[in-house]
Amino acid sequence: MSRPKVFAFAPPPWIEAQGESLSASDCELVMGSPSWYMPHGNHEAAICEMATNADAFIGTSLRSNPINKTIMRAAKNLRIIAKVTIGVDDIDIDAATELGILVTHAPTEANWGGVAEGAVCMILDILKKTREKDDQVKQRKWRETNIKGIYLGAREEEGYAGIVIGIVGLGRCGSRVAQLMKPWGVRLLACDPYIEEEKFTHYGVEAVDFATALELSDVITLHTSLTDETHHMVNQAAFKQMKSSAVLINTSRGGVVDEKALVSALQNGDIEAAGIDAFENEPVDPNSGLLDLGYKVLLSPHTVSDNIGSGLGPGIDWANKAVLTAFEGRVPENVYNPAVIPRWRERFEGNSLFADLGSSVDAE
Repeated sequence: MSRPKVFAFAPPPWIEAQGESLSASDCELVMGSPSWYMPHGNHEAAICEMATNADAFIGTSLRSNPINKTIMRAAKNLRIIAKVTIGVDDIDIDAATELGILVTHAPTEANWGGVAEGAVCMILDILKKTREKDDQVKQRKWRETNIKGIYLGAREEEGYAGIVIGIVGLGRCGSRVAQLMKPWGVRLLACDPYIEEEKFTHYGVEAVDFATALELSDVITLHTSLTDETHHMVNQAAFKQMKSSAVLINTSRGGVVDEKALVSALQNGDIEAAGIDAFENEPVDPNSGLLDLGYKVLLSPHTVSDNIGSGLGPGIDWANKAVLTAFEGRVPENVYNPAVIPRWRERFEGNSLFADLGSSVDAE
């Protein structure tokens, strides 16, 4: 029997070192163009060539050419596409389900926890004006301008109500943001039509619709996946609904925000400021208006989850295990398209690619 083939699309530089479990299992690892720092990678023709006869795909985020039906069909025996990240917006989920292919992702706490912490840091940095104060001192100035931050929490003795933070998406990231901000004494709103009512109560947030969150919030922080429903949900009309003093934070997916509308809203004073970690096109176009807005924007190169002791490392381990489990003919954890499981089991269950090579994954 030939060695199982794994195609790594958009691999980070360290994926080979962390792919030791694949090598130890006698898998053939074919590497696409690294795209962690410049997430473009290969295009369709090159991807199809490298993916030919692959039994699994594994990778981060691919912006040059999403993993579409054409690419999947290039690998006739493809069992699984394993993302080392949380997001799957670069995978044609419908095509994978139609073709009987599992898609898994890696919602590790190291990833979503880092995103939540990064969002909170952006909120505090912008509201407390730490960049402006730091620059003032470094420019040998001392209280020459009236730079004042925002006091976040309510104060009972003065009747100060504190600020309102609107969380769009109360999944892992959004709920962690709620946990982190609750001790500050702010009013927390959350918008998520797919979350049960009990969860809002558990995290101490008020359930509101999107329009109400936009209208009442001093800060809107986005924690939603990118779907047809959420694409450009924050657009020109949304900015018109927000307070002129409001701050937008996006650490989710770039396509959730209409960037041209965002630039216009900041230039026209429709909102006060924005903190952005995820962009519609990455890396950011050097001619983007976002780069010329000074303190009105706090920008990060889609690395808010990349922290010492966390980052994508745990996600790579999860993806490796998912691949090896699928190669054993078993359904792995964290399947994003569970509707495919019955058909997948008909095709692959009990059919181990390691039958003649020795088992690679401990039985569950």
